[in-house]
Amino acid sequence: MHPGLAADLARLPELLEETRQQALAFLAGLDERPVVPQARAHAPVQSRTQAQPDPTDTGTDTDTGTDPGTGTARPAGLAETGGGLPAALAEFAERWEPRLSASAGPRYFGFVTGGATPAALAGDWLTSAVDQNSNSSLDPAGQHLERETVGWLRELFGLSQAHHGTFVSGATMSNTVGLAIAREWLGERLGVDVAEDGVGALGPVRVLSGGAHSSVSKALSVLGLGRTALRSVPLLPGREAVDPAALERALADTDGPCVVVANAGTVNTVDFDDLRAIADLRERYGFWLHVDAAFGAFAALSPEHAELVAGLDLADSVCVDLHKWLNVPYDSAVQFTRRPDLQARVFRNSAAYLAQVGEHPDLVHLTPENSHRLRALAAWFTLRAYGRSGHREIVERNIAGARALGEAVGRIDGLELLAPVRLNVVCFTLATDPTPERLAALAADLADEAFLTPTRYADRPALRAAFSNWRTTEADVQRTAEALARAVRKPTGGR
Repeated sequence: MHPGLAADLARLPELLEETRQQALAFLAGLDERPVVPQARAHAPVQSRTQAQPDPTDTGTDTDTGTDPGTGTARPAGLAETGGGLPAALAEFAERWEPRLSASAGPRYFGFVTGGATPAALAGDWLTSAVDQNSNSSLDPAGQHLERETVGWLRELFGLSQAHHGTFVSGATMSNTVGLAIAREWLGERLGVDVAEDGVGALGPVRVLSGGAHSSVSKALSVLGLGRTALRSVPLLPGREAVDPAALERALADTDGPCVVVANAGTVNTVDFDDLRAIADLRERYGFWLHVDAAFGAFAALSPEHAELVAGLDLADSVCVDLHKWLNVPYDSAVQFTRRPDLQARVFRNSAAYLAQVGEHPDLVHLTPENSHRLRALAAWFTLRAYGRSGHREIVERNIAGARALGEAVGRIDGLELLAPVRLNVVCFTLATDPTPERLAALAADLADEAFLTPTRYADRPALRAAFSNWRTTEADVQRTAEALARAVRKPTGGR
């Protein structure tokens, strides 16, 4: 055994304890560390293993060993001996940890980024420790755990047992898998086998949506259907939800079977398509209904908001992202479908060392991955630890926080709320001259206290704050509102 490996193995308990202490120190500082450290304040520190710069290398500042384009230290070359885990821990703490954001913390409102509940964190640590590849029934425990977890999630979102689910890496892959099954369904309707003969056997395909997430276009590109297959359908006035009447007109003008991508929670204003009305249209026009419910599916946990996802069970395929509102570590999502037979036809993997596709296919036959970590374990832990009521409390507390921030924005002179706070996202802009540059400056002024991301809504540059972290409290909302008010008043910030 390599001497570095042997030394680390001999000291493994104390090295894991040192790692634990380092992790605990990071978590303990989440509330007060800059939410997004400014890049210049944390330029990379040169590695201890960095070789001295070669003065003949014209791409290097020979006096400092820095990149002339950025002024930061050039990445270290790979060391010959390394120094073992102690050296790696020390260098990570010195060079990289100070530059990391507090994305696991309570005021990281960018994108829709959850954290990791204590149970989910424990489950993820154990996932790495046990290091299972859960795709084969020849070594079945991981598959059984994943299927149990999928069953709990199905109940959580109000889906019937007609829906079968598998874990994937995120919403993008969940949408991709759902649309891959839809592609196979189109072939079934047209009497061709797309998995065997390719998308050329389909001819032109039309995918209709009121406002599909960008991952849908990416999925269509990956699947060979093409980004231009996606056709936008008019929205209801002042909404991000599709107009059912406009959708029916588009369906009437479509030759042959098609796919409809419905939204259960848009990214800017968390608007919801009328899923039951769309499902009624399917009875007349015969399309595949895919619902992107990446984080909107969690509305099912709140009695006040469950009506928003009424009809979700009627979908042919559903996307739900778990490293958002379930608060499990990256990466984790689930996809559901009523047609696991078509799913296995798309992703079947034939090899002598694999079990054959049967009535209950191994996971290796259900996603693009031939292998994946036991990512279901973190979800199993948090669901087992806190149950429905614990996750309902997170959802409802986040919704209350978003409402409170929306009300605060309405009271701040110089800001304008652009849409009602329907669930967990606050979308707003500057009341005067809301240019992307001024909004970027406002966001930068906030970066120590809170992180918000830019967007466009109703053709206006805007900022959005998305609530999905289990740690976020009323105090965090108040702190963010106060920071916003200060930033708007600054001559160099929002005003």
